Amino acid sequence: MKPEKKQILESFARAMATYDSHAVIQGKVAEQLLRLIKAHNGQKCSGQKIRSVLEIGCCTGVLTEKLIASHPQINLLHVNDLVPDFKDVLEEKICFSGKFSFLSGDIETIELTTCYDLIISSSTFHWLHDFKALSRKLFTRTDIEGMLAFSIYGPNNLAEIRTLTSRGLEYLTMAEIVAMLESDFVIMEAVQSLEYYYFPDPLAVLKHLRLTGVNALGGAGWTKKKLQVFVDKYNRDFQITGKGVRLTYHPIYILARPLSKRDS
Repeated sequence: MKPEKKQILESFARAMATYDSHAVIQGKVAEQLLRLIKAHNGQKCSGQKIRSVLEIGCCTGVLTEKLIASHPQINLLHVNDLVPDFKDVLEEKICFSGKFSFLSGDIETIELTTCYDLIISSSTFHWLHDFKALSRKLFTRTDIEGMLAFSIYGPNNLAEIRTLTSRGLEYLTMAEIVAMLESDFVIMEAVQSLEYYYFPDPLAVLKHLRLTGVNALGGAGWTKKKLQVFVDKYNRDFQITGKGVRLTYHPIYILARPLSKRDS
């Protein structure tokens, strides 16, 4: 299912006040993405050379804060999000002495005019309508010695919800992502993992999704009967003794540098 951008905007705007305290997985994924970038210091895309950055899908600044702390040498930071109100959240939250700009709008359609040492995004690209088109667009905006680094969720993400409701995004596999990037980028890192989180009951799972904006595909048309059936099946199929009910996240991490003539 392709997400409607209006629904995404409204869902994450509603979760603005609750996102930080409930987006545990998104925080961990952001930290892992930055660890992978740090691990590549000393290569052509050394973190020491990162001066200009574009962050896509900044949300409330979960990644932004960590990025600034780990790369204090950044002097140009452009952050983008579909939700315009996140601008005020970031301006209040982050401490950044360089040049800062908030780019409001859909990254798939807004014009980008700057080339960056690092284009980074965490927990956002699975909402795209056309990953290949955006990757080509970002290729033209990544400095030749720069890096594209992002995390995205794969086909096993929220598998429990998809199984019980038949609703979910059209997630790309890691192999599909790499294949679409390889015409423009050299892949430096491509890794994935499954992360399991546990909740006291299925209703707590639904609340978690709502408070983090992840329910942007809209409601499942709940009636009292349908909700009870969902709860009963969730408890039957995904109850882990001593832990509660399970919810799966499937993060994929990609680091890439743009191709040049010398790579041909």
